[in-house]
Amino acid sequence: MSLMSLLAHRTASGQSVRVALIGAGKFGAMFLAQVPTTPGLKVTGVCDLSPERARETCRKVGWSAERIAQTTFSDSPWDLIDAPEVEVVIEATGDPMAGIAHARACFARKRHVVMVNVEADALCGPLLAREAAEAGVVYTLASGDQPALVAELVDWARSCGFEVVAAGKGTKYLRSYHASTPETVWTHYGIDPRRAAEAGMNPRMFNSFLDGTKSAIEMAALANACGLDAPEEGLGFPPCGVDDLPHVLRPVEDGGRLARRGMVEVVSSLERDGRPVHRDLRWGVFVVFAAPSAYAARCFTEYGMVTDSTGRYTAIYRPRHLIGLELNTAVLSAALRRESVGHPASWRADVGAIAKRDLAVGEILDGEGGFRVWGRLMPAKRALAGGVLPIGLANKARLIRPVVAGTPVRWSDVALDETCEAVTARREMESIFQP
Repeated sequence: MSLMSLLAHRTASGQSVRVALIGAGKFGAMFLAQVPTTPGLKVTGVCDLSPERARETCRKVGWSAERIAQTTFSDSPWDLIDAPEVEVVIEATGDPMAGIAHARACFARKRHVVMVNVEADALCGPLLAREAAEAGVVYTLASGDQPALVAELVDWARSCGFEVVAAGKGTKYLRSYHASTPETVWTHYGIDPRRAAEAGMNPRMFNSFLDGTKSAIEMAALANACGLDAPEEGLGFPPCGVDDLPHVLRPVEDGGRLARRGMVEVVSSLERDGRPVHRDLRWGVFVVFAAPSAYAARCFTEYGMVTDSTGRYTAIYRPRHLIGLELNTAVLSAALRRESVGHPASWRADVGAIAKRDLAVGEILDGEGGFRVWGRLMPAKRALAGGVLPIGLANKARLIRPVVAGTPVRWSDVALDETCEAVTARREMESIFQP
C-alpha cells in the first residue's frame, strides 16, 4: 500500500502518527510547515534551545493557535523522548555528539529515529543502525536531504538490473573554498554580511556547505548506506552539467574521471576559472549507471537517454530537492512500513579533519564550518589506518601537536575526553566495523 493509504487507514482507526522534533532550525521549520496539511500526522512536542523561538517558528510556518496550544515546547530533548505517546523522533540538531546521545535514548525507549543530523550519521551511523535493529526500531536518513534522495535513485537503478557507476550531488565549488572561514563566506556567496546578519543566516552553516565539509559528510552517509566507495584522495568536484554526467563520471579506462565503478562524487556548478557550468546540477542529485547488455544500450538511445560516446553509460538526475518539505516520507515510512529510506549498512567512507592553515599547539579546533579545519571524504580503511580524527570530533578539541596546513589532524594530535559518549561510540564502531 502507498504511504498515504496506510496513513488514511491509521487515521480511520482513530490514531495518528505521533512525532517529536528535536531542533527547530530551517530543516525542522520546513517539516513543521507540512504538518497542518498532512492529516493523521501529529507533532506532540518540539525541542529547541529556545522554546519560545520554536513557538514563533510554528506561527510563521502557518500553525494555528489551537495546534500550538496542543503541542509541548521544551528545551529538554529527554522529556520529549520519554513521552509515552511518541512514536517517531526527528533528530535535527546538526550536533553529532547530541545526535548520538538522542538516538541511543530513542532506541532504549523503542522510538524510531529519523536522522536529519547527517553529521552524527557520518560519525557513527553504522553503529547506530545496528543498535536500532537490535532494539527493533527503524533508524533512517532524512527524506528531502540529498543522501536519502540519491539512495533512492541508487535503489531504483539496481532494482532495474543496472550497475551503479557513480552517485552523488551537485554543489558550488572552487579549490579556494577549502580555506573559507565564517569571516570570508559571504564574499564567496556574494552576500552583504550585514544583510546576512539581519536575516539570521548562520555563517558557520553556510561555510560548511562552501568549504566542502557538508558535501563530504553527505557523501559519507551515501557511501555507507549504498555500499559505494569514496575516492582515495577525496571528492574531486569535477565541473559537470547534467548532459555530461555519463561522460565525466565513467571509469578512467573509458575516458572518464572515476578510478573505478561504484563510487560517490560531487560535481561542481562552476568551472575552475569561476565560469558557470552549462546546465549545472548545483541543487540536484544523480546516479550514473551502465547498460548490462547491447540491447539495453540500444534502448537508452531509442528512449532518448543522454549517453556517453560508447552508448553504455547514462544518467538519471533530479534537479532540485526540497529538504524538510519532503521529510514526511521518512517519518511515515518508519512508522507505517517500519522501513528506512536509507541507512548505513557498512562502514565504507569517513570524513577526516583537514587543517585550513598551520595549526599550533594549544589551539582549540572549532569543527565543521569553522576557522581551523574542513572535512575531507576518504575511504574508511584509509582513515582508520592513518588515525585521522573524524570531523565530528574536531569541535572543542585542543591540539597537543602542531598540524601543517592541508594535512589531516590525527587522534594523536589532540586531547579528547575519552569518556565522552561520542568518543566511546566512535571507538566502538571502529572496533566492530572493520572496513
